[in-house]
Amino acid sequence: MLQQTQVKTVVPYYHAFLSEFPDISVLSSTDLHVLLKTWEGLGYYARARNLHKAAKKVMTEYDGRIPDAYDAIITLPGVGGYVAAAVLSFAYGLPYAVVDGNVKRVISRVFAMDLPVNRPASHRIFQATADRLIDRQQPARFNQAIMELGALVCTPRNPQCKTCPLGEGCQAYLQGAAGRFPVRDRRKPVPVYEMAIGAICAKHRLLIVRRPVDGLLGGLWEFPGGTVNDGEPPDAACSRIILESTGLRLTGPSLLSHIRHAYSHFKVKAAVYTIEHGDGEIELSGPAEHAWVSADELQSYPLTGVARKILPLLPPLPEPGHGVKVYPVRSSN
Repeated sequence: MLQQTQVKTVVPYYHAFLSEFPDISVLSSTDLHVLLKTWEGLGYYARARNLHKAAKKVMTEYDGRIPDAYDAIITLPGVGGYVAAAVLSFAYGLPYAVVDGNVKRVISRVFAMDLPVNRPASHRIFQATADRLIDRQQPARFNQAIMELGALVCTPRNPQCKTCPLGEGCQAYLQGAAGRFPVRDRRKPVPVYEMAIGAICAKHRLLIVRRPVDGLLGGLWEFPGGTVNDGEPPDAACSRIILESTGLRLTGPSLLSHIRHAYSHFKVKAAVYTIEHGDGEIELSGPAEHAWVSADELQSYPLTGVARKILPLLPPLPEPGHGVKVYPVRSSN
């Protein structure tokens, strides 16, 4: 959970997660739908899916015990060098250095390193430096200390250099250049995608579709929609997208609102339409699953960030619509 997410955000999710899944056995046997709902709002959902896969592998291949050897733990889904080092040092007391953004910032300032911290090729040098520095007798304490130092003292802005225990040996501080480090490559502009989304209502139910498990936002549910072509009117795009993805022919999309949402690597600008009538049966060619749900039932589904923003905008469900066959929800296993 702490990958790419701040501690203050993680804490309530962490406690809720442990309450729902107290051990690896329970986690491995739970439905992914339930896990994603517990994770909802924390973002980077591949972490949750990989955690689920890793729990299953630990149960089947390691008798329910997380392996204590680097070559073994690194094979678990979602486990890279950062997670492997954290688990091996914190849980097993083994001398593996954890290198995250906080650690890179401390190292870059202490040694006045000009390597861009966000350049993948630089990571091995920061890792090698941390490996050289680690206290082999107390690796967990060392890792926690340097991470905490970066989080609370050696902060990105306004670092507390005068009270830092490393101040006397910090090259950036001694040069009066702490603000120049760490160095970063300039990021490319974040792309913005224009979308059209339809909240389709029939018989007091809304249509939602499930994203493919292994793709972006995998396993989450959303209102059907897609990308608007260049020069295409959004309302026409909405009807086209719904027809292409579900087989439903829609009449009279009514604009509900415009919303914006930012993900890690792109942003979404969406026109949201309400549609009360449909003609045809569901023939999904994209998402693997769909469900017609009431407003109350919708609360139990793990939703995308865009879908969660749409929910409070929806008017009360109208009287039943016409011509849309209601299907039972399919299994999400």
